[in-house]
Amino acid sequence: MNTPSMQLHTKGYLCGLGAVIIWTGFIVVSRMGGISALFANDIIAIRYATCAVLLLPLWWFKYRVNLLDPKILLISTIGGIGYASCAFRGFSLAPASHAAVLLPGLMPLFITLLSTLLLKEKPSLLKWFGIIIITIGALTLLTQGTGADSDVGAGQAWLIAATICWSLFSVLVKRWNISPWEAVISVAIISSIIYLPTYALFLSSNIAETPWQDIAIQVVYQGFLATIVQLVLYVRAMHIIGASSMGTLMALVPMLAGIAAVFLLDEPFGAPLAIGILLVSAGSIATQRTNNKQTIPSVPPAPSRS
Repeated sequence: MNTPSMQLHTKGYLCGLGAVIIWTGFIVVSRMGGISALFANDIIAIRYATCAVLLLPLWWFKYRVNLLDPKILLISTIGGIGYASCAFRGFSLAPASHAAVLLPGLMPLFITLLSTLLLKEKPSLLKWFGIIIITIGALTLLTQGTGADSDVGAGQAWLIAATICWSLFSVLVKRWNISPWEAVISVAIISSIIYLPTYALFLSSNIAETPWQDIAIQVVYQGFLATIVQLVLYVRAMHIIGASSMGTLMALVPMLAGIAAVFLLDEPFGAPLAIGILLVSAGSIATQRTNNKQTIPSVPPAPSRS
C-alpha cells in the first residue's frame, strides 16, 4: 500500500541518491581542477561567486534569509568557507580516490558521533556495526598509494578536516531546523561576502593563466550543480530521513567515485581499493537495513527568518 509515509520515505531517498550522484561527480571534477592550472583559491572563488550571482535574486524576491542570524552565520562559515578551504586544498594534493574515501567515506562516523552528542540520537547496534565496517573500508582504501609522499599526507589531513566541517554543518542544520533553501542561500551569499574580498586583496591566483575550458567546467559544476542542486537535495533528504541516515547513504560515494577516478583520471586500481569498496558497500547496506524500521518524520515548512 502506497501510504503518504512511504511516498515521503521514497522521496527522501531519491533526493539522497541525487546528492550522491552529484557528489561523485564533484570529487572527480574537483580533482581535475586540483591538477589543472587553477589554484585552490581560484576554485573556491569560482564556486561562491557563481552561486551567489545565481542565488541573489532568489534571496531578494523569495527567501529573505536573515544573514545576520548567528546560527545562519555559523553554519555558513562551517559548511561554506571552512569546508571549501579544507576540501580544495586536499584535492590539490591527494588523489580523487583518497578524497572519495575521506569525504563521504568517513562522514557516517563523524555525523553519527555528532548526532549522538548534539541531537541525542541513539543509533542501533546494527548501525554502529555498519559504521565500523564502513570505517575499516575507508581506512583500507586510504592505504593505497600513500607511501612516503608528504604532499599526499597533507592532502589527506585537509580532506579529513573538510569531512569534519561538513558533518558538523549537517548536524547543525538538522538541529536548528534550517530549510534547504535557507542553507543554500546563506552558505553562498555569506561565503561570497567574506571570501571574495579576501581572495581579491590577499590570496594568490592563477586564473588568468588557465584555459577557459577548465574555468567553464568549474563554473558549471562548482557554482551550480555541487553548490546549489546538490545541497538542496542533500538538506531535503536529511530533513526526511535524518542526518545519520543521509550520512550512511553518502557511503556509496567512495565506490562510485573510486571507480570513476580509475577510468576518468587513470588512477591506480589495486586490492586495497577493491576491498575498501566491498567493505563500504556492505557497511552501507547494514546501516540502511536499520532505517527501514524507522518512522519517517514529516518535513516542516520553511520557517520565516525575515
